[in-house]
Amino acid sequence: MASTKRRRSRRLRTPLSRGQRIAAPLVTFAVLLALWALVTETGMVDPLFLPSPSAVAQALVDQAAQGALWTDIGTSVYRITVGYLIAVVMAVPLGVMMGVNEWVLSAVEPLMDFIRYMPVVAFVPLTIIWAGTDDLQKFLIIWMGTFFQLVLLVCDAVMQVPQNLIDFGETLGMRKHDIIMRIVFPSSLPRIWDALRVSLGWAWTWLVVAELVAATSGLGYRITVSQRYFATDVIIGYVVVLGILGLFFDQVMRAIGKRAFKRWEGRS
Repeated sequence: MASTKRRRSRRLRTPLSRGQRIAAPLVTFAVLLALWALVTETGMVDPLFLPSPSAVAQALVDQAAQGALWTDIGTSVYRITVGYLIAVVMAVPLGVMMGVNEWVLSAVEPLMDFIRYMPVVAFVPLTIIWAGTDDLQKFLIIWMGTFFQLVLLVCDAVMQVPQNLIDFGETLGMRKHDIIMRIVFPSSLPRIWDALRVSLGWAWTWLVVAELVAATSGLGYRITVSQRYFATDVIIGYVVVLGILGLFFDQVMRAIGKRAFKRWEGRS
């Protein structure tokens, strides 16, 4: 029965060659770029509202020549790395404990659910009061935007470990700690890794929110400054840079996951 389901799944998803997988997204981006150029270069839209791709590219070249672009990228990448790692280091152990211990789950899950529905944006003024406008405030915003969601995702990943694997460990006389470390955690690691990929996207969002509101450097800060001077070419250029950075980090994590967990069939 299981093999039949796998065969049906393979028929539904026609496998692509490596070249096709590379070409497909390139064609998609090329079409979007062509549509953008068509709309702007023909004058259908005022450049103040939507500058052309060439104008955006030139704006980025100018920012790079001045050194501002590289400084802003370095600052934002540093903030996202530190803030996100803090959230991960705190969330993963707690999520695992919730997934294997009913007492911890009952005590902590309602609090996680309660806080995660609070809009992080509403806490930005408070974080400025608590931590000022330095990097600590950015770390705090990233932590608040990712920690609570990530805890629940990790918990869910752990709870999806098949019970028969746990029963097998108990049959072998393994202690509970050994079952968690040698069976439960390794079995749930592919799903945990996927949760980390998803939460990294949230972390980028909250970093930019923090830099838009309270910062003196970074990609979000540069967007705010450009808004004051109606420099929409710089704004769109920096938005594109944010998209490229996010895509790069996501693809790196995907590649690491595929290499590390390639024996798990059906992973994206």
